[in-house]
Amino acid sequence: MFKVKSSVVRNLSYLSFLATLSVSPSLVRAETTPSLTNNDPYKAIQLKTEPRTTAQNVTSVSQLSDVKPTDWAFTALQSLVERYGCIAGYPDRTYRGSQATSRYEFAAGLNACLDKINEIISAGLADKVSKEDLATLQKLQEEFAAELATLRGRVDALDAKTAKLEAQQFSTTTKLSGEVIFSLTAGSGGPTNGRSNVTLGNRTRLVLNTSFTGKDLLRTRLEASNNLAASSTGTANSLSGLLGTNTARIGPGPATSFIDNSFALSLLDYKFPIFDNKVTLYVAPVSFPDEFFTVLSPVASNGQGSISRFGRFDPLMRIAGTSSLFAFDWKVSDQFKIQAGYGSSSPANPTPGGQGGLFGGSTIALVQLLFKPADNLDASITYTNTYHQSNSLGTGLVNTATESISAAGVTSIRANSIGGNLAWKVTPKLTFHTWGTVIFADSVNNSASTTFTSWITGLTLNDLFSEGSAGSILFGQPINRTSASGLATLGAVNTTPYHLELFYRYRVNKNISITPGVFWVFNPEGVTANPTVTVGVIRTTFSF
Repeated sequence: MFKVKSSVVRNLSYLSFLATLSVSPSLVRAETTPSLTNNDPYKAIQLKTEPRTTAQNVTSVSQLSDVKPTDWAFTALQSLVERYGCIAGYPDRTYRGSQATSRYEFAAGLNACLDKINEIISAGLADKVSKEDLATLQKLQEEFAAELATLRGRVDALDAKTAKLEAQQFSTTTKLSGEVIFSLTAGSGGPTNGRSNVTLGNRTRLVLNTSFTGKDLLRTRLEASNNLAASSTGTANSLSGLLGTNTARIGPGPATSFIDNSFALSLLDYKFPIFDNKVTLYVAPVSFPDEFFTVLSPVASNGQGSISRFGRFDPLMRIAGTSSLFAFDWKVSDQFKIQAGYGSSSPANPTPGGQGGLFGGSTIALVQLLFKPADNLDASITYTNTYHQSNSLGTGLVNTATESISAAGVTSIRANSIGGNLAWKVTPKLTFHTWGTVIFADSVNNSASTTFTSWITGLTLNDLFSEGSAGSILFGQPINRTSASGLATLGAVNTTPYHLELFYRYRVNKNISITPGVFWVFNPEGVTANPTVTVGVIRTTFSF
């Protein structure tokens, strides 16, 4: 605060101005630019519309709920509101006049009143301003000349910078975000009992997030990768190809078959709300179900979650190799939500008769019910009906032969699948999570059918050793062919495969994390004779 000159306290008293101009915290503090340092002598006032949205002009002192007739400054406030209209309150219609103010904040409020009086004089209403008030204002201007000059100079400079930024900005509707992942990986074992060299791979994503209304979102994602440790057995020189099993795939991996660091479009979707924001519609020419449907597992996150592909994905979210999706999300209540959608693997292909279009290729129809019976408990039940233009489920989580109907003459299959997910926050830092899936697959050509199962259970400790870091242990069963009937057989499958995973994500800062981890797959592809797969990973994730 500052000392008051006694010569100023008259008529429209200095103390009245103090009471009046303590509005400046609502004009200045609520509009402080967070990018400036704390030792800035006068917080910058944002331009454009924010002062009008954060401070509410009043036409009567009675509109200020915390100003009472018994307050010592009530008469001064009433006079300034009625005569000059240079009083503003907080959005909640409070004045907070007892709040401390600085010289620069006082100068900001004084400047606001000067502007109002100038408007009155410019409008030819000079007789409305008393000589005594003008004299007091003149003395205040003289005393605060330095602060007013600094403030106006600062505002002018910010005005120029804002104009320059607006002229040079990339877009008024689009924001860029990105993620870069480095993965140091080595593995051994599997059906071929191979051993890999230590490799260094990457995956880079650039996402353009565009909103036209403030409630909708158009996402355009470009992606490049050379991470052969995340690719399937069908990719030359991949880790899974070397070890002979897709259970060795790390996550996250490339969303396309391009692993030569060529950029490709890996996601293009648009969602927007209807019916008072209770329903969200989703249209995506390039997408997968997990890009829209809620995944409850805390380790499913791209670049921050499980180091293995199996640890990240419920098979139902990657079944049928879907590449387009139409869906909706209906929030029935705070405790219940319905999500449903339909997808196709070749929506742009006009070939009729079963090879392309929205209804000719491999397709998926999916319904998910989400429940929140308690603040710390989330659950879901998912049903999918899928059509596959081959004898395989197409998840990429195990080898094609393992997730296929093993029978002669099967060229296409239809599957009905049911899955359940649970995430229970036992304590603020400990989360138990699990999912399980049963898939009933039938041949379209003959009577062959096979049942597949898969599940995983995990414990995740948040803020482990440091804030923002986390450690997880996962144990589960990769996709396994558990029964066969009709013409189908179990083939080489003679035991149950299991997956054990440990990883720790260390948060260096809000933009960088380092995740060392290891996972083992016992009886990979469900064959006892296959040596245990061991894969070690050190992943570094940069996000911006």
